[in-house]
Amino acid sequence: MSNPTTSPARRFLIWGGATGWVGGLLEKLLISQCKDVHTTGVRMENQTEVQRVLDEIRPTHVINCAGKTGRPNVDWCEDHKLETIQANVIGTLILADECEKRGIHCTVMATGCKSKSRPTPTAFPTYLLPPPTCTPTPTHTPPRFQTGIYASEYTPDHSHLLTPPFRETDPANFSGSFYSYTKSRVEDLLRFYPKTLILRLRMPVSDDLHPRNFVTKITQYSHVVSIPNSNSILSDLLPLAIAMAEHAETGVVNFTNPGAISHNEVLGLYREIVDPGFKWENFTLEEQGKVVKTGRSNCELDTTKLVGIVKRYRAEGWEGAEVPEIRVAYRRCFERMREGLQSRGGAGA
Repeated sequence: MSNPTTSPARRFLIWGGATGWVGGLLEKLLISQCKDVHTTGVRMENQTEVQRVLDEIRPTHVINCAGKTGRPNVDWCEDHKLETIQANVIGTLILADECEKRGIHCTVMATGCKSKSRPTPTAFPTYLLPPPTCTPTPTHTPPRFQTGIYASEYTPDHSHLLTPPFRETDPANFSGSFYSYTKSRVEDLLRFYPKTLILRLRMPVSDDLHPRNFVTKITQYSHVVSIPNSNSILSDLLPLAIAMAEHAETGVVNFTNPGAISHNEVLGLYREIVDPGFKWENFTLEEQGKVVKTGRSNCELDTTKLVGIVKRYRAEGWEGAEVPEIRVAYRRCFERMREGLQSRGGAGA
């Protein structure tokens, strides 16, 4: 393909690539493509250090894979709000701003977990309400950017979506977790940076059973809520992330495979292809709410924009450009996972 990806002058800097999961996968992919790639673990909220790293390495492209997601899950952010703000808001903005000043393209690996799927008005957690005053007021008005927003609707058994997928231009309507709240707020600001690309991942999946892999997580839960969601198969999408950075794409892009798939469908394919002896049990959203600190986002994202970009790249000559439908993508992913596990004597061997 004749395009900017062949330029030898391009230099990638992965923020969070030194120890991060997605950053590490991107580093390996860039190395396999014989690209000039560097990584750093410098904290983004340390502006002086950010400036130093950018000026020393002088990248043409920065890919931001850093931030706070919480360990073992986003419930951590509920008890560590300041650390979450510093990384997910202040740090992300500092890095994007310093890249903008230097004419560096910045790709942000963001999240699509900002939309919820209930046909009721958004319920506002306490951190969205004004602090109490000496003279308490009888009511509080939620922030204007959230007022009156309704979410998509599932069938009563949560097996099918009844409303269209969320587009990049739709406002965030999920504030059930502090993690999602910080991510949606910083995205609102990043949109104004002309050299920034925001890729919305959801429930990312790799070809192995890495601890951060969505599949690894749900196979280790004692009970699973089964609701259709958009998912991101990283082996399909990370090559596109690199190409999009090299093409200087900007703005927000829903970065998932087309379609939505339920947890039961995912686990069914996992049992069929990877581990025939695997078993799981379901429970309800109400039962889940008793064992987690904060709500979980469930939604489907519209991938029309991403598919259009892929078609454009194919027209330019990149024959390998593809973003398969989620069920096709999962089947291919699990076949690769099975081969990897069998070579090491693991599940399904």
